[in-house]
Amino acid sequence: MLLCVLLGCALKVPELPPASIDIQPFRSTVDWSSVEEEAAQLLSAYVQVDTTNPPGNETLGAEFLGQVLDRAGISYEIHESSPGRGNLIARLEGDGTEKPLCLLSHIDVVTAEPEKWPAEQQPLSGSISDGYVWGRGALDMKGMGIMELMTVLLLKRQAVPLKRDVILIAVADEEVGGEGIQYLVNNYWDYLDCGQLINEGGLGLKDMLFEGQTVYPISVGEKGSLWLKMTAHGEAGHGSTPRPNEAPLYLLEALDALKARPIETDLSPAMETFLASVGAHKGGVAGYVMKRPTLANRLVKPKLMDNPLTRAAVINTVHLTGLDGSNKPNVVPSEVSALLDCRLQPNVKPEEFLDWLKTMVGPQIEFEVLGSQQGNLSDWDDPLYRALARAATENEPNSVAGPVISVGFTDSIHVRPKGTKAYGFVPVRLSAEEMTGFHGAQERLSVSELGLGVKKLYSAVLEVSVKSDTES
Repeated sequence: MLLCVLLGCALKVPELPPASIDIQPFRSTVDWSSVEEEAAQLLSAYVQVDTTNPPGNETLGAEFLGQVLDRAGISYEIHESSPGRGNLIARLEGDGTEKPLCLLSHIDVVTAEPEKWPAEQQPLSGSISDGYVWGRGALDMKGMGIMELMTVLLLKRQAVPLKRDVILIAVADEEVGGEGIQYLVNNYWDYLDCGQLINEGGLGLKDMLFEGQTVYPISVGEKGSLWLKMTAHGEAGHGSTPRPNEAPLYLLEALDALKARPIETDLSPAMETFLASVGAHKGGVAGYVMKRPTLANRLVKPKLMDNPLTRAAVINTVHLTGLDGSNKPNVVPSEVSALLDCRLQPNVKPEEFLDWLKTMVGPQIEFEVLGSQQGNLSDWDDPLYRALARAATENEPNSVAGPVISVGFTDSIHVRPKGTKAYGFVPVRLSAEEMTGFHGAQERLSVSELGLGVKKLYSAVLEVSVKSDTES
């Protein structure tokens, strides 16, 4: 026991037992090379549908998906949350043994700078070249939308007997305000009744922690958000004479105080499980350390704090994202402001975090809440999580999957309060260079990874949805 205290007891790494049902009969007759080609052509065409947000025009994208579904004999509905902001729902019916499984994607994409893209691979080109599908949305998240669409098409073509409804959902406005999913949650959630849901989130990262190892983080939760406008008030004056009671000075002091705030770091249970899973797969000294939370906190946490992405995963962040005030150098304004994007661990309430921030600044500072959302998470001791992890690493001995809490939030944050278990996972592998395409220039998705992603997603959906012989 003393040795366990000194060195740290090993965290039990969740094992992935074999699937409880044989899904191979529903995969073996699929021509996967044809599926890859079909998926690439569909993604190419989908990218060419301009759903840049703002303004969105997601109804155009919903109609594109609807046309594909209609050709397959699958009925669908489009509900507009506001004019032009379409949200699609399509359902394959099961026998109702279990609550529906929902496959969620968003139709809108962020803006792009065409001048920073190759001439032949522009943001709305949908070009298929050099082994990639190019264009805005290929990664975020029309690519996943096509994987989900293809999964529904395969379930239909293979006449898979389902023990639950499988529902395809594609929504508007994820990138800006979340209008689409909130509209469905408020108006159609009893009709959808999603027991479990797959959405964007984690994806495969080559050489993430160790060279030669691919890690598949599966998002089981999201940090909350607190968006603030912090305004400083002071005396207006002339720029030639600095004075101690000026708003810009008060704002700088407040920003310095927030930057110097005490920062607590702690590995969440999800992060502990993730590190333990990666360590168990890696083995050796690194594996020994990563499987022991006590040692991981001492030895691994400093490394996590050195990387901006992993640092954001283990702390509550306060990020200065903008400044506003006078635009004349010889005028001291009576008020200036800063925009702050705070991302909070799921157990931190936004209002309590704001109260804490207020204790660090002077009376000349006021805060305006521009938006807030409590973080949340789903239990990863779940058949769908295990099916996703199994499908992700199948036939990939140098890969491992584990649960994480996303540093940003997705539409999943709106459905968990309804009792839905939501998991974020796009089943593709990306290099660090390919990752720069998210919201950046030259966004693209490998055709081969797209095809493999369809197979992985289809396999996971089969595992938790197909009706076994004993249930017929």
